[in-house]
Amino acid sequence: MNYDCIIVGAGPAGIFTALEYLKRRPGKKILVLEKGKRIEERSCPMRKTGWCSNCDPCNITVGFSGAGAFSDGKLILSPEIGGKLDQYLPEEKHRELIRYVDDLYLSYGADTRLYGGELEKGVMSEIRQKAIRSNLTLVESPVRHMGTEGSYEIYTLIQKELFDRGADIRFNTEVTDLIVEGDAVAGVRADADYFGKSVVLAVGREGASWLNELCLRYGIETKIGGVDIGVRIEVRNEIMKEVNERVYESKLIYYTPTFDDRVRTFCQNPAGIVATEYYGDGLAVVNGHSYKAANLKTGNTNFAILVSNYFTHPFKEPIEYGKYIARLGNMLSGNKIIVQRYGDLRRGRRTTIERLKRNNLRPTLKDAVPGDLSLVLPYRIMLDIKEMIEALDNIFPGLASDETLLYGVEVKFYSNIISVNNRFETRYRGLYAGGDGAGITRGLVQSSINGVLIGRMLSGDEDH
Repeated sequence: MNYDCIIVGAGPAGIFTALEYLKRRPGKKILVLEKGKRIEERSCPMRKTGWCSNCDPCNITVGFSGAGAFSDGKLILSPEIGGKLDQYLPEEKHRELIRYVDDLYLSYGADTRLYGGELEKGVMSEIRQKAIRSNLTLVESPVRHMGTEGSYEIYTLIQKELFDRGADIRFNTEVTDLIVEGDAVAGVRADADYFGKSVVLAVGREGASWLNELCLRYGIETKIGGVDIGVRIEVRNEIMKEVNERVYESKLIYYTPTFDDRVRTFCQNPAGIVATEYYGDGLAVVNGHSYKAANLKTGNTNFAILVSNYFTHPFKEPIEYGKYIARLGNMLSGNKIIVQRYGDLRRGRRTTIERLKRNNLRPTLKDAVPGDLSLVLPYRIMLDIKEMIEALDNIFPGLASDETLLYGVEVKFYSNIISVNNRFETRYRGLYAGGDGAGITRGLVQSSINGVLIGRMLSGDEDH
């Protein structure tokens, strides 16, 4: 089984590596190995039943198009958001690639509406003024919303194109090891040994821990990354109405008065739902989705508040730290997600079923367990979140009301950053790393760009 290129992982980085390579070098033999399912077989029973079926692996985090593409499907069109590609590219080239990838998504059917563009400058200015008064920083970025079902349709077309171009894509196939000969990679081990002239590791966040172990095994240098830990907020749509309709997503950064910690809002889902994601070891964390179809929209908006945690020597396991906190939440909730009213959190008491029933705001995550997040989150992170909520209330009046819901724990596992050269090649000849799992990108657009760049490298186009 010999190939020109083997790609591990069929998220955006892996997909766009294969697509760009085959466009430039038709007829090349490419193998894509994905431990999840093909896209038409990916479905989450919880979206119909309201209860998690504990699929193994989780159909939200694993499978063709990856985790981010199968959730809300937002295309963030800014070089300032989404990872570290600016360290490998000049700014103008970076912007050119954003336009290139955006045009590709549009060609597959992405919505032509662009939130946060020129038409919304007035609204953005008003939000910015309010943010400044509350010591918040507004990060402006155009957003194209594909939606959960829109992402499904778009990536179904991309999957078909890859098959049509001759890519060998094998699903339900988990890679366990590399095959290394001297200072070069020779292939990978999965259900069989596969040999290739080059190997691209594009495993995404779900495979970040595995990738770190692989780097330790083969002496591939990594830099300690961070981990974002926090909660998902749910409020009525009316609280976020102006932003939802004109900007879609507000990205706000705050440095807290007590600890001077960096806290940010992330992944806003107007009229969306709160959802559970399960990682490979059965770890339950919270996330959010939003659909395009009117009949699938809800009366609630959700978004994350995340506290950035960075560590210094001797600690070097930020992913395990994040998992440890999430496991505490799982322990108290029977491996579910905890939900708490903000009013109860402020008063130092747990939310009960009875108190939740009195709430006007109904949780969209039906199997969330009422509880007390202060028993899970460290004091410093909990205080950071409270201070962020109070600051946001100055921009979105009513956000800090008693009935606002907090779900926990939300954790973004950012892999240790793999050391690669400007061709995204590791210390082993022919072994490339990219995407979220490699700590280089965050999000659909930047991950897709990273794939395009690696695809061009493999095709011999050095002028990336």
